[in-house]
Amino acid sequence: MMLKRQQIHTRKELKEYRKFLRENMTLAEAFLWNFLKAKKLEGKRFTRQHSIGNYIVDFYCVSEKLIVELDGQVHLNSTIEEKDLKRTRYLESLGFNVIRFENKMVFDFLPTVLKEIKDNFKTP
Repeated sequence: MMLKRQQIHTRKELKEYRKFLRENMTLAEAFLWNFLKAKKLEGKRFTRQHSIGNYIVDFYCVSEKLIVELDGQVHLNSTIEEKDLKRTRYLESLGFNVIRFENKMVFDFLPTVLKEIKDNFKTP
């Protein structure tokens, strides 16, 4: 059974946690957000700390069904990697495209990160 849009997006019970995450972004998230907010990347609108199902994704572009996730050191743990894979599979099963970058990539290779995000746009 497919959930209705309002049932999987921005669930009310996650509202306070989403707000907390927006107010306490990692340095990498805050840095990348400067290049995604206000339709700065190819005129695409991104939201940050958007919930889909029981998950809160770092960045989400509605028009592209694209999710951008940033991973810090904690994600290099095999247990966390397994949870990330389960999360990615769930989101992909709903038709979303999920791309991931290590935090370090955002700082050291920003043009490459932005290009990869653009390369995942379906519409010009």
